[in-house]
Amino acid sequence: MAESPLAERHEPHGPHDPRELRDPRSALRYPLDPLRWRGDDGTPLLVSLGQAPAPGDIALADRSLWRYRAALPLPPEAPGISLGEGCTPLLERTWSGLDVGFKLEWFNPSGSFKDRGSSVMISALAAQGVRHVLEDSSGNGGSSVAAYCAAAGIDATILVPEHTSPAKTLQATAYGARVTEVPGDRDATAAEALRRAEHTVYASHNWHPYFLEGTKTLAYEIWEDLGFRAPDAVVTVVGAGSTVLGCDLGFTELLAAGRIAALPRLLVAQPANCAPLHAAFHAGAEAPVPAPPGGWRPTLAEGTAIKEPVRLPEVLAAVRRSGGTMAAIPEEDIASAVRRLAATGLYAEPTSATAAAAVDVFATRGELRPGGTTVVILTGSALKAPTAMTTIVKGAA
Repeated sequence: MAESPLAERHEPHGPHDPRELRDPRSALRYPLDPLRWRGDDGTPLLVSLGQAPAPGDIALADRSLWRYRAALPLPPEAPGISLGEGCTPLLERTWSGLDVGFKLEWFNPSGSFKDRGSSVMISALAAQGVRHVLEDSSGNGGSSVAAYCAAAGIDATILVPEHTSPAKTLQATAYGARVTEVPGDRDATAAEALRRAEHTVYASHNWHPYFLEGTKTLAYEIWEDLGFRAPDAVVTVVGAGSTVLGCDLGFTELLAAGRIAALPRLLVAQPANCAPLHAAFHAGAEAPVPAPPGGWRPTLAEGTAIKEPVRLPEVLAAVRRSGGTMAAIPEEDIASAVRRLAATGLYAEPTSATAAAAVDVFATRGELRPGGTTVVILTGSALKAPTAMTTIVKGAA
């Protein structure tokens, strides 16, 4: 793994932190180091399980995810780069006859759930003296990383697919990032990022294990929102899988600490036009399966349009471990959910609305029933997707 431009290299962590980086596929272990974003064999890594907070461990005066700092793998002296992320509303609503809680992640500073991971990842890199990072994204991840790099005084280069929503690239540019469009689809952009990552620090929201450490605070927060108990089910949408894996990590730590009695079922949606995880899950596979004839197609839910998720085996394992399942949502149902949410005052981008549309599917299958506690994660604001929203609102979708 190539070294990166640093102002000053600090020791990653001292012996006081027993955690390590682990490869869930090979069982290889590595010392905690924010500059390591993958294993020697090229596979993605996770931080080993930490100690979930007890209610008394939460820094209640801190209105951000850093209220759970004791559970994060950063040395005590490392400053947290925070813009007030986390502590998002859990709004009680009725949807398709079910009582659900909509977790409004667009209340995060850059407008999406990605800020949780960016805050922790960029904090860890800043503590190592990093001065420039590379990220690739279809929009939300890039604008989020750009925001936290701006807060940390770090230069950022963001690679985006050539057809990314202008609102998202504009946001990253406004933060001072260097935004570069890459010809082709989301996977072409990821491939270009991997080539460039040989020469700079790769702050990838899909690859970096510290990003998932920030995302896991979503599980802690839902637990706190519900009076320190777990929901019966969490409904979310998946592209690369950071929300699913973050929930799996956070709730698993809570279970291991005896803070909850069982893992919530992870009920996970993808757009039918691009559903590689759904296809592998229902095939009973642990690896990618062939795409349908003609391949995967474009989708309104551009944030999930990832044909080859790098953590596919881990996402499938997390869903199965929770007793959950997956659904593929047609484009017309995604558009309908956008309009239905807006009619209640919730302006969710199509990627987010895919999760709301999935509630209908899971309820019809009997996987959600009245009386249960269900949290639906709405990941990002429709202000991020003006082109798709114009099509949907005008009824062309």
